[in-house]
Amino acid sequence: MPVPTVDPDRRDPAEIDPTDTYRPTDPVWVYRAGTWRAGRIETASALAATVTYRPNCARGTGVDTLTARYVIRRSEPDPLLDEVPVIETVARR
Repeated sequence: MPVPTVDPDRRDPAEIDPTDTYRPTDPVWVYRAGTWRAGRIETASALAATVTYRPNCARGTGVDTLTARYVIRRSEPDPLLDEVPVIETVARR
């Protein structure tokens, strides 16, 4: 799914997934500052979801808590959010 174009205030309530259906690390679109941004779920309850999202095209992230209206499932991976490198550590003796 490409970046959504729907205004979150005009979404059909019947088509909005409740926030408690999301699980940690689920990829989502997050509506912040007037635009949809790539994000991922950190935690969710029946009332809201806490998400990490890219506030712009840079590598930085933001964290916010949003209601279901401002979150949509995302199917395409985001290279800055979804591909977390594995860091191997070497134990020193």
